[in-house]
Amino acid sequence: MAFVQRGNNPLLAIKSFAQGVGLLGNPKLRKFVLIPVLINFLVYGVAFALGYYYLADIIDQFIPGWLQWLRWILWPLFFISFFIGGFFTFTVLANLIAAPFYGMLSAAALAILSGESATITEAPWPKVIKAELKRAAYLGSRAIPLVILSIIPGINVLAPVLWALFGAWGMALEYMAYPLENAGILFSEQRKLIGSVRWGALSFGGLAAAGLALPLINIVVAPAAVIGATIYVRELETNRAQTDIEAA
Repeated sequence: MAFVQRGNNPLLAIKSFAQGVGLLGNPKLRKFVLIPVLINFLVYGVAFALGYYYLADIIDQFIPGWLQWLRWILWPLFFISFFIGGFFTFTVLANLIAAPFYGMLSAAALAILSGESATITEAPWPKVIKAELKRAAYLGSRAIPLVILSIIPGINVLAPVLWALFGAWGMALEYMAYPLENAGILFSEQRKLIGSVRWGALSFGGLAAAGLALPLINIVVAPAAVIGATIYVRELETNRAQTDIEAA
């Protein structure tokens, strides 16, 4: 599978995501959406409770006494950084638990888009979880420098922007992985393919990340993102095929 330059158009990514939202209510996808929604409800519920009771105390501990005079600047910066980092961590956890269902959801969505009867074969859970862990390890290793940067006075003013970009890239890798894995493309190749349409991928991932940051709405954003990513990947492959025909 190869991607073409049109994939860098943010409008294509946004359109695909919107179509994914529209397909959430499709009766043929309902059974593949229900369990991930329940998983997201539980995980994000725990995240909200922990943030509500502990986030303020954690932030206060990261502001040293000699910088209390800058508290009015540092507190919002730490809040944004911890919020993005925390939500990203719980999103990865929720996706790790729901990964087997997302693979089936992507396959079912592709069958609908192709006008075919959906024959969903359940991938072995150990293989699916291994792929998720590999992706989580990749993202986790990249998040560590951001965590360090977030607690360095002065430099940490850049942290919210960098966390936002990192979150968008991570969500693109996460949700585009399901249709790519169904096509037999492994993680190392996925990174190259997604990187080849970086602007489109960042637009798609940024939209997903923004939706995931909204309470209640975030429990349905992930399934919508899986369907949207399936549409996006299919559009890219269709465009590539047409380009090949025209060039022949």
